[in-house]
Amino acid sequence: MKAGGVLKGIGVTVLGLIALLVLAALLFDPNWLRGPIMSQTTEKTGRELVINGDLDIDWGWPVTRLSAAGVTFANPEWAEEPQMFTAENVSVGVSLPQLFRRVVMLPTITLDRADVFLEQHPDGRKNWLLDREQKDEGARVGIGRLALHDGRIRYADPAQKTRIDATLSTTGGGDSGEGQRDGAAGEKPGADAPAGTAAEGGIRFDAKGQYKGLPMNARGTGGPVLALRDEETPYPLDVQARFGDTAVKAEGSITSLLKLTAIDLDLDLRGASIADLYRLIGIALPETPPYRTTGHLIRNGTMWRYENFSGAIGKSDVAGTLQVATGGERPALHGDLAFKLLDFADLGPLVGAKEAPAKSEDAAPDAPAQDGTVLPEIPFRTGRWDTVDADVKLRADRIRRPDALPIDKFVTRLQMQDSVLTLDPLEFGIAGGTLSGTVRMNGQEKPLEAKTKLRVRGLKLAKLFPPSDLAKPTLGELNGQIDLEGRGNSVAGMLGTADGKATLILSEGQISRFMVETLGLHLWDMLQLKLTGDELVEIRCVIADFSVTDGLMKTNALVLDTDIMRIIGSGTVDLGEEKLDLTLESDTKVTTPVALRSPIYIQGTFANPEPSVDTAKVAARGLGAVALGLINPLLALLPLIETGPGLDSDCGKLIREAKNPQRE
Repeated sequence: MKAGGVLKGIGVTVLGLIALLVLAALLFDPNWLRGPIMSQTTEKTGRELVINGDLDIDWGWPVTRLSAAGVTFANPEWAEEPQMFTAENVSVGVSLPQLFRRVVMLPTITLDRADVFLEQHPDGRKNWLLDREQKDEGARVGIGRLALHDGRIRYADPAQKTRIDATLSTTGGGDSGEGQRDGAAGEKPGADAPAGTAAEGGIRFDAKGQYKGLPMNARGTGGPVLALRDEETPYPLDVQARFGDTAVKAEGSITSLLKLTAIDLDLDLRGASIADLYRLIGIALPETPPYRTTGHLIRNGTMWRYENFSGAIGKSDVAGTLQVATGGERPALHGDLAFKLLDFADLGPLVGAKEAPAKSEDAAPDAPAQDGTVLPEIPFRTGRWDTVDADVKLRADRIRRPDALPIDKFVTRLQMQDSVLTLDPLEFGIAGGTLSGTVRMNGQEKPLEAKTKLRVRGLKLAKLFPPSDLAKPTLGELNGQIDLEGRGNSVAGMLGTADGKATLILSEGQISRFMVETLGLHLWDMLQLKLTGDELVEIRCVIADFSVTDGLMKTNALVLDTDIMRIIGSGTVDLGEEKLDLTLESDTKVTTPVALRSPIYIQGTFANPEPSVDTAKVAARGLGAVALGLINPLLALLPLIETGPGLDSDCGKLIREAKNPQRE
């Protein structure tokens, strides 16, 4: 047979088949298929499908549309509700090419006044999976686009403490589902007319219930068609929601509602603490005061990016960009945060500090904490550190911390890797100088293991001790180092077990003479300076050098050496018990008429230090003065005269020893 005859025969056959299909469509009663469809579905899934109304078929290629009224589909026996869904009217587009491959693909579904109940069992079964065990992820109907007209959707997941009840209503426009019924499977239906345009109308939804244990409610509007499988057509969304103390406003679009392929939303976020977001997004973030931010949220594949946001945390402003990559072993957080003004009190929860109790109007501004402790003792929440890796840069141009150290800037790079938190570099601008170094906390260890190396450079004493009624400005620059290692779940716990050393050195400068005379208990000079005015005296050196063992600081050198007096300190500072036990002894270099000549003891706690003098020595000197006064009144002053001169301290030797980390 010639080729032309073959083609002619094939053409006749095809035309004959088409004619038979047209004839069947005209003569065939679709309700004849209702029974087989229901019985086959029940047999395959073990769950009853019921079509109470007439079945109508609108034949087409490659998509044929089936419509029916009064449709119900049962839940498996373990589910809370007897029906997975009921609908007054259902219109379904079926891809015939996919059906011939034994794949059920529904490019479009339209549901009128439907009640849908979705549930996930604690053992992993899902009622929307259609195998008899409800565990095969492949046993589901492929749905392209879903249009819901006035209905209800409920979702329950007891294991996640989630239960949501949402109602939907149509806001106007036509049946967008009909406009897609002739689209072939695998094509991009509606690509030239994004879902949810003003002409199409849309849906309004209200939801309430519980999400991951948090009370939730949400309301908003969206496009008329839910593009469940379309990974290119954005779905418009405008939503306001609250999850516990966290409030969210979002406006923009989401592409592929099942996979969240792409997100482009203007976001307004606020809440009681950033740490609360852990239950929503699964990423560990620090405890903070109440916050609020507005920015732009973008998702592209595995990358989430919250960019160009601004807002406030407590009394501090914040701006920057954060992004999270979700493709690795754990989410990886990167970002850059900037504060024009950082209120140091807002860092309290981050470093484990207690919130200061409310004070009455007549309370002292520096009143101690009610429990008598000073060091931060709120435990770090290391249990979530293994949920995220991080690399975030933070900087603050200005620091607000009244009644404390004058800090004018803050820069650090925070890194988290395998539950190990590192701040490197860490730099504060303090009193015209810097406090810089590194902090490393190992959350893999129980209790937490911490190492701190800090360097003090160029701190101006005049800014550390500002002018007051009692003293003129103190001049000079303070330098030093702090190297400590400790274990504990809070700052207080770490310091209470710390080993290492701490050294502060000032080799030259000037200091208030009144302060020096006060430390020496030189009553005559103190009175004279009060009458004539204070003056500055030269500092030969200041050394504060401590070794630290198991939280106990012991003095290696504690010296204030000036032109008029040398003051030597000794004793201990217990970081674990927050107790002081220091003795200051003065040795004058000039003669002073009246001095008590007694050591000064500084004891008590960090919150309530208790300075005192040796009453026995003071009393003895007083009795001696009285006895001599009985002989000659002028002789009464002899026991109170400090004769001097004291010896100069070898500051160079002390400084060299303080800088030697190997010294025992």
